[in-house]
Amino acid sequence: MSNSSPLSEYLVISRGQWDSDASREDIQAAIDRFYAWHDRLVGEGRMRPGQRLAREGKVVSRQCVLDGPFAEAKEVVGGYWTILAGSLDEAAAIAAQNPCLDHGLAFEIRPIDPARASAFALTNETPT
Repeated sequence: MSNSSPLSEYLVISRGQWDSDASREDIQAAIDRFYAWHDRLVGEGRMRPGQRLAREGKVVSRQCVLDGPFAEAKEVVGGYWTILAGSLDEAAAIAAQNPCLDHGLAFEIRPIDPARASAFALTNETPT
C-alpha cells in the first residue's frame, strides 16, 4: 500500500466464467486460495468484502421489468468487492494477485467517484 497517496476506493467486478477444461478440484483450489488472499487483504485494511452475485436478476428500464441478466457468457458478472489503494495502478496490481485469474476469470477495476451525480458533469451516463 502506498503511504504517499491517500487511499481511494476501487470497485472490482469479477467477470467471465471458469475455464471449461479446468477440473472442479482445480477450480475449488483456486477458490480456496482466493478466500485466503481476500481475507488477508480485508484484515490488512487493503480490501473491503464483497459478495458473489446470484444467477438470476431483473433488468429495469422505463419501458418494463424483464427477467435477466442478459450479458453474453464472456461478460457475466460473478461478484464484486472493493480495493483500497493509492492509485488505479496499485489497485490493478493488487487484483492481479487474485488466484482465480489462472482459471479464466477476469477483473474490471473502476475508481469509485465520491462526487454526487450531476446532469452538468461528464459521466459514464452522458451521451456522446
